[in-house]
Amino acid sequence: MELGLIVIFWYGILHAFGPDHLSAIADFSIGRETKKTFLSVGAFAIGHGIMLFVFAKIMMHTAIPPEILGYGDIIASSVIVSVGVYLLSMVFRNKIHMKSHTHEGKKHVHIWFGDEHKHEYSGSSAFGVGVLMGIGGVRGMLVTLGVLQGQVVDFSMVFAFVLGVMVVFFSFGLVIFWINKDILTTIKNVRRVFTAVGVISILVGGNMLLA
Repeated sequence: MELGLIVIFWYGILHAFGPDHLSAIADFSIGRETKKTFLSVGAFAIGHGIMLFVFAKIMMHTAIPPEILGYGDIIASSVIVSVGVYLLSMVFRNKIHMKSHTHEGKKHVHIWFGDEHKHEYSGSSAFGVGVLMGIGGVRGMLVTLGVLQGQVVDFSMVFAFVLGVMVVFFSFGLVIFWINKDILTTIKNVRRVFTAVGVISILVGGNMLLA
């Protein structure tokens, strides 16, 4: 069983390196405060792992045709494209705002979507996005579980997978933290970064849909 958990852990690492996952992380963590950035990364990984666990359990008792599983990839790709379109719409409609202030000698920057006077961040739900994109990772997970024939799918496998995913996601989160801290210092940079993230999301998700 220990070997199986190691396999699942490394699958989580390789799985997390996908451009779709890194794009999704950027989508919901760009512009957030440090604590919220890493909470979002963790929520995405947990939602992703839970969905894969649920589908793995279902596949143990139900024969689902491969073509049906293919729809999971379409759902995951559509989510990425939709978030990219949303971000671009916020930029072009001038619905992204920034306010900075100094507290105890430290500069704090707040970024939020919507009306300027509301001062609320209405970014996408990291956990929800992780769940939806987990549907798209089912086929890859099943291939890995095929290596572990005879093993019962349990929460220890989910934990190993989520741990592997978090290694990559938290590392990428450090890059996002740097962008949030040192790049998003003016509203012009904020709009440029969100435009870039939105375009990348559309390109990555669109390429997956066409593949």
